[in-house]
Amino acid sequence: MTSIEPENSRFERAAALLARHRREGRAFPGFDDELRPRDGTEAYAIQSELHALLSAGGDGQVGWKIGCTTPAMQEYLGIHEPAGGRIRAASVQAGPGRVERDGLVRPGVECELAVRLAHDLAAPCDRETARAAIGSVMAAIEVVDERYDDWRALDAATLTADDFFGAGAILGREDVPWRELDLGAVTASMSINGVVIGSGTGADILGDPLEALLWLVNGPARATGLPAGSIVLLGSLVVTKWVEKGDVVTIDNVPFGSVSVTFA
Repeated sequence: MTSIEPENSRFERAAALLARHRREGRAFPGFDDELRPRDGTEAYAIQSELHALLSAGGDGQVGWKIGCTTPAMQEYLGIHEPAGGRIRAASVQAGPGRVERDGLVRPGVECELAVRLAHDLAAPCDRETARAAIGSVMAAIEVVDERYDDWRALDAATLTADDFFGAGAILGREDVPWRELDLGAVTASMSINGVVIGSGTGADILGDPLEALLWLVNGPARATGLPAGSIVLLGSLVVTKWVEKGDVVTIDNVPFGSVSVTFA
């Protein structure tokens, strides 16, 4: 009689493959048919196993990034629904930041609006509860990595299993009063070496940035919730830009100020 392999074993093997490529800094060609996640549920199961492996070295999870929450990014990637990835402690810096270009396969940057939670959030969650749990709102730069032979040949579930390009974050100041602000009216632009390459507004993020947070806590993070202190990158207002050694990237956000990173 033929035995049937438990699903968790398949997820563990898929996660081990992703972890090996990450640690070795090698481009990932994609899963074979056996290991490829069949849907979003399987993608997040593999992602969870991946982070169990990455956490074994003491580098714990500190938050989430949410991709494809703006029309610009959905059009660029050809993916028309949000996708979440996890953020690890060692990949987060307070701006101005410095990133070693050689530690990534093909690094890029995104112009983010981010929050840090002051209180735990659990599903089911409504807008008022989510807003009350936020401690600070900030400008942020997400560092992404095109760590694939060809990301265009990969499906959304595979990209999600590998944190949807996520490679880190540079956080701006967290002391700007925001409770009376309309986060949809926030504006931001991103420049590389002093040249502005794109801009957007908070309302580009699912019509209201809080909708992205709600999507996360009621969706991918539903089983675990979001603990106080979590950082959440809500989405990029500007299409991803790929960077070279020596590039200096700056976000100018009104009213949350500026944040920058240098790729050494």
